[in-house]
Amino acid sequence: MALRRLFLHWLFPAAFVLPLWLFVGWIVFSGGIAWGLLWLFVAVPAVFVSQLVLSLLIRARGSVRENRAVSWRDLLGLGAWHLVIVVLGLFDSRVFFPLLVLSIAGALVLFWSTLAQLWNEARGAVTVLHATDGTAYIPPVRERPTQPVDAEVIVVSESPRPR
Repeated sequence: MALRRLFLHWLFPAAFVLPLWLFVGWIVFSGGIAWGLLWLFVAVPAVFVSQLVLSLLIRARGSVRENRAVSWRDLLGLGAWHLVIVVLGLFDSRVFFPLLVLSIAGALVLFWSTLAQLWNEARGAVTVLHATDGTAYIPPVRERPTQPVDAEVIVVSESPRPR
């Protein structure tokens, strides 16, 4: 639980640290490659916006706010995606393009995963029943009676006071 809580606190700083790491990595490891700078102008805002959107979607879930911790699925997915971004910032030409494709695919998978988790929590426990002809319906909510049916009712009438 402590690791998941720690990761929840890391989400918003990661939106600033990861793009900064890409910039620092380009300066240190790239050595001024022109295509690296062009890629950097696209990657830094993309990583910033996608991390910010993912952080907001994760924090929008009730279970995250209640437990103050991300889910294990979030932890594993975002942890792997952050690791790919950190390795991508090393600008190793042998693995750069496979990691670039993996980071883009990972961002898309994480987006849909967080949306699915948010949707599953937001829709609640609504049961959809399917009839034999293929139609679906939501059963009506049963209304509870305001008073129990076999309850005893005592009526006390007020009589005027004698003078």
